[in-house]
Amino acid sequence: MERKRPFILFDVDGTLTAPRQVISSDMSSMLERVSRIADIGVVSGSDIRKLREQMGGATEKALSLCKYVFAENGLVAFKNDVQIGSQSIQKELGEETVKRFINFSLNYLSKLDIPIKRGTFIEFRNGMINVSPIGRSCSQSEREEFVRFDKEHRIREIFVEDMQREFPVDEYNLKFAIGGQISIDVFPVGWDKTFSLSFIEDYSRIYFFGDRTLPGQNDYEIYNSDRTIGYSVTGPDDTSQLLEEILNQLNK
Repeated sequence: MERKRPFILFDVDGTLTAPRQVISSDMSSMLERVSRIADIGVVSGSDIRKLREQMGGATEKALSLCKYVFAENGLVAFKNDVQIGSQSIQKELGEETVKRFINFSLNYLSKLDIPIKRGTFIEFRNGMINVSPIGRSCSQSEREEFVRFDKEHRIREIFVEDMQREFPVDEYNLKFAIGGQISIDVFPVGWDKTFSLSFIEDYSRIYFFGDRTLPGQNDYEIYNSDRTIGYSVTGPDDTSQLLEEILNQLNK
């Protein structure tokens, strides 16, 4: 039987929260309002630990409103707090390809001249590899400085182009997507955020909200999916404004 309630799926970083910040009480209240008339979920490139931190820290109040929670693009998936899926990039690619990619990235980063470098340049996750030129251990102010530098000098964009040349898709079946403010997500083709849609059934309408919806960014595929009604947002305030409009429509 077709569900009457629509489903609304949200990116987290830059959509529900400011980049790498915890969800605000106002946004949490907005999600509570939305959950009264629609089922909701979140999909993030981050691992489940970071996702839980952003969606409310120790209380995870906002996360408890979500029927579906998708970490790492849905490669680690939960429904009603029960894990329903997990993928392994190591098994999918094989150790030789994983090592070759990590070695290439470390060598590339060692020669990259940018104003600041910190630590955790490569983060190996269940379903993807995350590469950060500045390093994920940078402070918030250092992160913001890198954002400005990256916007001017296209550090990540050029890095992705070099990755694509070194690891052609017809040979390695890898996809490279600019995600968040400081990193690049690397995963097998098809393991982008549309992977999460394979778990969502029986909904005639799936709304998606994301901020990184341009080609090469990590919301692009799901934003343009035939299964979603996509909304491109500029930040949490924009998300709230659009949700108010949708709430008014759904309440009619």
